[in-house]
Amino acid sequence: MTAQSRIAGGVAGKNKPALTLVSHHLCPFVQRAAIALAEKGVAFDRVYIDLAAKPGWFTALSPLGKVPLLIVRQDDSSEAVLFESAVICEYLEETQAGVRLHPIDPLARARRRGWIEFGSSILTDLWGLETAREPEGYETRRAALIDKFARIETELGDGPFFGGDDFSLVDAVFAPIFRYFDVFEEIGMPTLFRDMPKITRWRAALAERPSVTQAVQSNYPERLRQFLVVHDAHLLRLAA
Repeated sequence: MTAQSRIAGGVAGKNKPALTLVSHHLCPFVQRAAIALAEKGVAFDRVYIDLAAKPGWFTALSPLGKVPLLIVRQDDSSEAVLFESAVICEYLEETQAGVRLHPIDPLARARRRGWIEFGSSILTDLWGLETAREPEGYETRRAALIDKFARIETELGDGPFFGGDDFSLVDAVFAPIFRYFDVFEEIGMPTLFRDMPKITRWRAALAERPSVTQAVQSNYPERLRQFLVVHDAHLLRLAA
């Protein structure tokens, strides 16, 4: 039985998209892949799982037990499973026609990959911020995030995107990051970007991008707030 048929409970038909993205509703790494697929104009199926109660078929497919997974249905009806968002996005860049999401120049491409890793380090601090239960831990992570975003501010040009006029994989990485702050600021967290006009402009441009808005379901804010409740996050006490 193939990976897709395990998911769907039946044999995948020939008219189904060749790609299936296994997702979680809040995962920013999943959003990277979904944004890249949308920017490439590639049709794909999407399957959501609960990471707190992982189904057996998922644990059998995912070596690290994490999302995203990209299930690739090949011409001979066999399937391959890709894991790790960076690998998935690189695969899409190499195999899918349409707009390029990486520069052609090798040096420029390598530098962009470095900023993608920088974005991943920001997600580590974000996890600490949103799960911090005490003011001290929250403030430590907040200060680390301000420092990192200040460094990005010096890297940005006139925009609207990270590299100028063209949307890239770096933008796909940072759009889910800024989405967190849309919810956090609604809760009552003071913005980190008050003195960062370039980031503020970049953030606004990404928020209007169709691939970004469609990367999550409409109830994303409610799900994120519930996540904060479950983790007894200090963030929730800011509103009070």
